[in-house]
Amino acid sequence: VQLQASGGGLVQAGGSLRLSCAASGRTFSTYAMGWFRQAPGKERDFVAAISWSGGSTDYADSVKGRFTISRDNAKNTVYLQMNSLKPEDTAVYYCAADYLPAGPPSNWYRQYDYWGQGTQVTVSS
Repeated sequence: VQLQASGGGLVQAGGSLRLSCAASGRTFSTYAMGWFRQAPGKERDFVAAISWSGGSTDYADSVKGRFTISRDNAKNTVYLQMNSLKPEDTAVYYCAADYLPAGPPSNWYRQYDYWGQGTQVTVSS
C-alpha cells in the first residue's frame, strides 16, 4: 500500500489542524492505521492508532483529549484532528499501516508495515 500524508503547516499555540493520509493499493479495510511523530533529534513517538473498522482507538497520553483519529474506509483515508495544539506538538507526522493485525491497534512503530512520507507540523508559541 502507498500512503500520502497531508495537512501539516504552521499554526499558533491553541490552534487546530487536521492531517489526512490517503492510501492506495490493497484493500484499505485490511489495515489498522497509526500516526507517529518525530521531532528533531528525538525518536519516533506514537501518537494515535485506529483499528480496521474504526471501532477501537488508542492515544498517547500526551495527546489524549486533544487529538482524534478517525478513518473513512470508503475514501481510503485516515485523519488526525489536532486541537489545542502546543509548541511541543511540533514534529514531522507520519501515517503508517499495519496489514492484517492480529490484535488491537498497536502503539509500537515496528508493528507497522508501510509508512507515508511525513508532513511537518509547526506550532508557534
